[in-house]
Amino acid sequence: MASRKKIGAFTYTAKIMADRKTKQLCNRLRSHHIALIDHADVDEIAACALLDTGVRAVVNLSPYMTGQYPAEGARRLLDEGVHLFELAADLVESGLIDRLDGVFATIEDNQLKVCTAEGERLVMPLLAVTKEKIEAKWRDATDSLDVTLSRFIDNTLSYAGMEKDLFLKPLCPLALKTRIDDRHVVVVVRGKHYREDLQTLHAYIREYRPVLIGVDGGADALMQAGYLPDLIVGDMDSVSDKALMSGAEIVLHAFSDGRAPGRSRLDRLGLPYHLLPAPGTSEDVAMLLAFEKRAQLIVTIGTHTTMIDFLEKGRKGMASTLLVRTKIGTKLIDAKGVNQLYQPRWSWKLWGWCLAAMLMPIAAALVINPVARHAAQMLWREWRIWAF
Repeated sequence: MASRKKIGAFTYTAKIMADRKTKQLCNRLRSHHIALIDHADVDEIAACALLDTGVRAVVNLSPYMTGQYPAEGARRLLDEGVHLFELAADLVESGLIDRLDGVFATIEDNQLKVCTAEGERLVMPLLAVTKEKIEAKWRDATDSLDVTLSRFIDNTLSYAGMEKDLFLKPLCPLALKTRIDDRHVVVVVRGKHYREDLQTLHAYIREYRPVLIGVDGGADALMQAGYLPDLIVGDMDSVSDKALMSGAEIVLHAFSDGRAPGRSRLDRLGLPYHLLPAPGTSEDVAMLLAFEKRAQLIVTIGTHTTMIDFLEKGRKGMASTLLVRTKIGTKLIDAKGVNQLYQPRWSWKLWGWCLAAMLMPIAAALVINPVARHAAQMLWREWRIWAF
């Protein structure tokens, strides 16, 4: 159980939960744990996932912001009162994540004090991450954004030229049970504003009954919003077992040479799946699959479209996404951020009209029905006698 000591100084004792992938760590992280991550340039999605766990202390083996681009994660965590620390680079060693996972530790006086499972006592100095430090790095990253953008564009165009032939070819044919032709398709990725956008499109989904495709963790996003995915597409590194066993048809995205790290997980769960070797990202593959299965319209939620989106994913270009979106053309509608376009507002005038609409049938009944009119007159007399 976590504990705090020393008024005015942050002291925290708890079990460490550690993982090399933040999104996997969040599946088992709880509010009373210390999170140990190795995540350079923590993005907003990772920060939101950490906040959802309620964790109050996070130690990072990498810089929260390198200055390469203005990453949002550290600012978001600090704004919510989470205590952030970095371990000095010269103290980071291979296997440290595995050694510290599951052991109890104390953060005190900017030190991480640990007693490992082997009985070894470690005292490692920590660097407290403050809003002032993050804001300084933020300004530096913003100032150098033009240089970063130039490199990003060069990388994108270079790879687009090399990979265009791969995307001109059709995907390997799959015998899907889910019918897609002439239907609307919604592709959900767990990207920025995916929750709000799903909520905004609730009426559209209810009316059109589109095919719902969750890209890895996007399947969990659909279930959290109250939907069941029809298809799950991805390498299966961030989707939960619950989503995989929801009854959705599974398409395992493999590398072009057929390697699929997610195969062992699906085999272990005993789930049937389609293997789809293809270049690009899993969200690219999901859109291409819907396109080649002759979807009438493809709506995307939470997909990665900007330079910052791709840098947060650790990709230095967006060649595959550029080629896929160009190929699909007008069938593709990007609903990312649609919640910011319009929010319905209630007004007193609207409430007045609603009240009038409710009272009108009652008034009509009183005028037309003699029994109702007589009852209303009696109630009126009784009220006058009681009131006066």
